[in-house]
Order: sequence, then C-alpha cells, then structure tokens
Amino acid sequence: MSRAGTLLFDYSFPCGVGGSSPAGQLIEASDGNFYGTTALGGSGTACGANGCGTVFELTQQGSVSILYSFKGGREDGAEPVAGLAQATDGNLYGSTSSAGVSNAGTLYQITTGGTEKLLYSFVDSVGERPGATLLQHTNGNFYGAAEGGGKYGEGSLYSLSMGLGPFVTFVLPAGRAGQSAQILGQGLNGTTGVTFNGIPATSFRVESDTFMTAVVPSGVTSGPVVVSTRTGLLTSNVNFRILQ
Repeated sequence: MSRAGTLLFDYSFPCGVGGSSPAGQLIEASDGNFYGTTALGGSGTACGANGCGTVFELTQQGSVSILYSFKGGREDGAEPVAGLAQATDGNLYGSTSSAGVSNAGTLYQITTGGTEKLLYSFVDSVGERPGATLLQHTNGNFYGAAEGGGKYGEGSLYSLSMGLGPFVTFVLPAGRAGQSAQILGQGLNGTTGVTFNGIPATSFRVESDTFMTAVVPSGVTSGPVVVSTRTGLLTSNVNFRILQ
C-alpha cells in the first residue's frame, strides 16, 4: 500500500507448502526485498498436516517465495511466530516457539538465499516459547524474550552472542544537510571524528558514552556513517539516507 492509501498489490498465502498464519513483522533487508515468517504451513511433516512454519521472501514487485520450511522435531524449530532481524553480518536471525531438543523453541540463522542453521535449542531453565523478535544491540549481541521457563517458570530475557562487533545506529536513519543526526552506540566518549559516506560532519557533539549528535554536511549522498572512537572505527549498521 502506498502512503497515500492506494493498494499496490496484495497476496494471499495458500496454506500447505505455501505457508499460512504470517504473524511476525516484515523487515526490509539490505538487498531491498522483504522477509517474514509464517507460523504454520511449509513442507515440514513432523508437525502434522498444518506444517511447521516457513520463512518467505517478498520482492518489491509483490512476488512471494518460500525460502525455508521448518522441519520440527529435535533437529529443527517449528512455529516461527516472531519476525526476523537482519544483523550486521547480513544474515537474518529469528526464533521458533516450539520444537528443538526440549520442544521449548529454538534460535536460528538464515541467509537471504535460504540457507538455515540451527543456533540454539531452549531448555526450561533458560526459557520456553521465545515469541519476541530478536534485537541486535550496538554491542553486537542479540537480545530477546521467552514467554515461559526461566528461573521462576514465568519467562525470561536472554542474550545471544555470534561474535559480531559493535556498531552505531540512528534514532532516525534519514535527514537533510544541515540537520543534526542522532547517533547511538557504545564507547562514544572521546570521539575524534564522524563522517557521512566519507565526508566529515560539519560538527558533532558527544552527549554520553552511548549517544551523540552530528550535523549532516552539505554535498553528501546516502551511505554509511563512521564514528572514530578511542578504540577504533564504528560503522553504522544501515546507511544514513539523505533527504532532498
């Protein structure tokens, strides 16, 4: 749908191998396509006739294809009710609310080409039914929530480390020349410089170790923002988009 309210295209999931019950949010990945999950459907048979769920791709033109069908059982997840997160390594990360070694849910990685990897199977003491979309923190780690399990059996917050490095991101990832961009990160005290797609910021100000602002220079085009800190360079996880 356009922002003016015009329906551009629509799609109806066919159930069965084509997926059903798309509960998680769509994300636009760095390749310009959208990715999401269906809690049911797919070609997996371990979950019965309703299937174990899928990961799908939606192009800008409205074409939908199934990237991966979950298998369920001990070796794979099932019912991916949460959406996906694209990390700084370009891969997509998500959770399933059931299956795995304890039937408590799983964490998985999948490429935009459809190659899936099981990362972790939940056990009751850590959490059960992870239903929230993962969030990558600027320290590089992922954080999420499970509806049940944990120390008191009432749910838990958990972290996942994939060895990814820290980065910076934005309160709003777009702005015009002369405007102030709000930058979030780690270890920002002592910053010596900020560039927008290779052009130095007009000025910058460090507000705290995790927040700073920088004025977008004139003549710059959309691209990554790089912050020079005492411990090294921090690059933005998404491009800063220059508005005309």
